[in-house]
Amino acid sequence: MQIDNCAVSRQTDRFRQLQNQLRDLWQSVDTFEQDDCDILVVPSFSIDQRVGQKIPGFLHYEERLLFSLIRLRNPHTRLVYVTAQPLSPMIIDYYLQLLPGIPFSHARDRLLLLTTYDGSFKPLTQKILERPRLIERIRRALRPGKSYMVCFNSTWLEYELSLQLGIPLLASSPELLHWGSKSGSREIFAECEIPHPDGSPCVMTVDDLVIEAVRLWERQPQLKRMVVKLNEGFSGEGNAVLDLRPIQHVAPGRATQAERIVVLREHLENLSFQAKDETWATFSSRLPELGAIVEAFIEGEEKRSPSVQGYIDPTGKVEILSTHDQILGGPDGQIYLGCRFPANDAYRLRLQELGMKVGQALARRGAMERYGVDFIAVRQPGNSPEWEIQAIEINLRKGGTTHPFMTLRLLTNGNYDYTTGLFYSQHRREKYYIASDNLQKPHYQGLLPHDLMDIIAKYRLHFDSSTKTGTVFHLMGALSEFGKLGLTCIGNSWAQAEALYQQVEQVLDAETKLMSDTSNLHLSSSVPISWT
Repeated sequence: MQIDNCAVSRQTDRFRQLQNQLRDLWQSVDTFEQDDCDILVVPSFSIDQRVGQKIPGFLHYEERLLFSLIRLRNPHTRLVYVTAQPLSPMIIDYYLQLLPGIPFSHARDRLLLLTTYDGSFKPLTQKILERPRLIERIRRALRPGKSYMVCFNSTWLEYELSLQLGIPLLASSPELLHWGSKSGSREIFAECEIPHPDGSPCVMTVDDLVIEAVRLWERQPQLKRMVVKLNEGFSGEGNAVLDLRPIQHVAPGRATQAERIVVLREHLENLSFQAKDETWATFSSRLPELGAIVEAFIEGEEKRSPSVQGYIDPTGKVEILSTHDQILGGPDGQIYLGCRFPANDAYRLRLQELGMKVGQALARRGAMERYGVDFIAVRQPGNSPEWEIQAIEINLRKGGTTHPFMTLRLLTNGNYDYTTGLFYSQHRREKYYIASDNLQKPHYQGLLPHDLMDIIAKYRLHFDSSTKTGTVFHLMGALSEFGKLGLTCIGNSWAQAEALYQQVEQVLDAETKLMSDTSNLHLSSSVPISWT
């Protein structure tokens, strides 16, 4: 098929003109959201859907952006929220009741909920594009010159929807997707002189992957393990660990390179996949499409997975929003389960410095809106008490830490203090939280949103607007079918946040008439939430 380069150029120019509208309107992340604007929320996970299908309740992850409803606290804001399947009215009511000082009916009148009635695993944005009448309805609901669109991640699907609606997309152009990939992240880390694991460029074939793995092993003969990552993986689901210890007979210095290549290629069948039910056959089949890299696995007696989140406004100014210690699970601790805010005080200011370097590099390339950087922090016993920090990847999208932090900020009207890395409420109280998308147990299955609301009310588990503490729930739509729930527990200390989390879990266990089975996959049994 012949490509019309002139048409592509016109589309590119039009997209940039639309995004320039944001630059003209922008003052700050706070005042911009308080303007008389219409916000279109498209919570589409526009990723490789084969990865998404491996996540229990994946279609309900659209609910993670429901924190956006809290923006209706601004009396002039109007919001259009599109989902694949209808949301329970009980869930919408729950979020609107959180709004401080705004009558429920006033906020509800400024909210338009639309759905595609399509439960397939296609990205939500693709479903919208396949429905011209729905696009027209969205267009009629938005005021020209006063509207913009937000999404989970920006791809060519969101680019096309922005053009069809004639409204700017508050996100990076999909032309910059490379910089949010595994290989693109490594390039930026090298440019910014940020420590990161030894590894390879992106490869598209198994043969090249084997060659790069052999080269890495030869550069670092002491390696015990490597990580093979799909270049566009999500939440650790595209990762696999290659254990070199069983094939030490072909380690550098013990065999020829040719022998090493043969044995290592056969050993790829024994990769430890982080995604459930993944196999080498399915994993390798995605290499020609997504590409992959191989990296040194960072070993350590004491290891954590912190992250930093930043914001690039439409004028190119970079701001650090938050730091977290991520809570990981899965076979080799590669799967995102939740987070605690803020990150440990031993390294959070260092994370901010490194995150600012990355943000400035992204801004120079024209990136916009949220970004995150994941790290590994290692401290060896008997050595210096300092943590060794290495960058792992950049996320040019909203992530698992976005909705809990935005929930905290919007509900408390507080501010993040860059000098301390702490968050303070309006009354200068320090705020902490623990959040998870993965409180999941089989005996929670069958609980409806209405049942959960009854339990919340009975045990007073809800967020208290007077103390600015308590629990905010999400992923409630996944509860009945998958026994899975998300929650953000906000306290005035880590101890209080942990106690709130444990209270919710204990209450749900008691209400479902079963004791917690420690063999079930859930946050508190996968990774301890109480750290020193």
